[in-house]
Amino acid sequence: MTKNLTEGDPLKLILPFMVPLLIGNVFQQLYNIADIIIVGRTIGVNALAAVGATAPLFMMLVVLTMGLSNGFTVVTGQRYGAGDLDGVRRSVAMSTMLSLFFVLIMMLIATFALDPALAAMNVPEELFEDAKSYVLIISHGIIAMMGYNLLAGILRSLGDSKTPLYFLVFSSVLNIFLDILFIVPFHMGVAGAAWATILSQFLSALFSLLVGLKNFPVLHLHREDFHDIRGTISLHLKTGFPMGFQMSVMCIGQLAMQTVVNSLGTAAVAGYTAASKADQLSVLVNNAMMTAISNYVAQNFGAGKRERIRQGVRACLIQTETFNLIMCIGILLLRHPIVQMFLSDPTKEIYHYSDMYLTIVAPFYFILGLLAVYRTSIQSMQNGRAPFAACMIELVMRITATVGLSGMIGYTSVCIASPLAWIGACALLIPVYYKMMRKI
Repeated sequence: MTKNLTEGDPLKLILPFMVPLLIGNVFQQLYNIADIIIVGRTIGVNALAAVGATAPLFMMLVVLTMGLSNGFTVVTGQRYGAGDLDGVRRSVAMSTMLSLFFVLIMMLIATFALDPALAAMNVPEELFEDAKSYVLIISHGIIAMMGYNLLAGILRSLGDSKTPLYFLVFSSVLNIFLDILFIVPFHMGVAGAAWATILSQFLSALFSLLVGLKNFPVLHLHREDFHDIRGTISLHLKTGFPMGFQMSVMCIGQLAMQTVVNSLGTAAVAGYTAASKADQLSVLVNNAMMTAISNYVAQNFGAGKRERIRQGVRACLIQTETFNLIMCIGILLLRHPIVQMFLSDPTKEIYHYSDMYLTIVAPFYFILGLLAVYRTSIQSMQNGRAPFAACMIELVMRITATVGLSGMIGYTSVCIASPLAWIGACALLIPVYYKMMRKI
């Protein structure tokens, strides 16, 4: 069931490994997209705007769990690449303990900071209660989200990207069914969409755990695997925390962007929500490549095969930018049908906001592809400083563009914030990568 990424043609290894990840990312994103589509078409514009107004908070939880779990399991992949099965088990044990710790922290923060956060985001008064209900339920069920992402990351670090996909597809379809059930006949409103998401992800995590234990003997942990944690906790935090932070930087910046959009009214929120969901689908391509190249580089770094790292990064760039070109063209051609997915009768004002965002952002997907590949490759070679610095550059540029320019150019500042942030981060990471490879 495991897959060795230290041998064979990198181009032929990475693409088959990435495709299940991409499909899985799409289905994982369908949780929130299905919520928004069903809420928007069955309840109305205000309900859609209520979910959309808090989208950065939802995505913050998603990417934090993905980033932390992917970062922790980089160490697992390195141990597997080095043939150290005892190290694999100790890494799984440490990843589990750290994941539970961060879940508790996120639940506490969400419980006590949600009202001030929504107020600071300028959530319109008519949307406030629905928005609060949705995010509170999601945040209290964060353990299900973290559980699936951790188990999926562990299996991928062993070279198996298919097993987590099967259960994710199942739970995504179940989420759509439960959305309709809870919202239409049960009349649970926006809260029903949140409960559907949590229940579906819990089942996805449970099935991944059961099948993982059955098919992978190395995952059968013993008491001694939880001992002597001092030597491993710092290494896991060194990879997990920066990766979790760097994946959440986009959402931290988007909080500022969403705040500006919320101040423009319900039509702006609805148009931006539809456009940003389409934009996030393209980001999923790059996130899938990030996970694939992370596991590839981690295994080859652990095995001491430096030249294969260079070959794999080159192959990954070719594949990533091909996908980004396809996504850019598709999104630009389907701007209006995308909005119509979420609302049955969009207004001209809603089209205006969605068209402007997609037209500006989509052509810069190739920059996002460079950022994803180089940042993750550097991180997987145990250099956490440069990716962290790039995250700070990205965060500062996104917030500066949005907050600093919103008074002069309004909504346009939201549209240009992400491209400027991607360019700034790449300006640091690309030279760092090539400097590291020259040293190697």
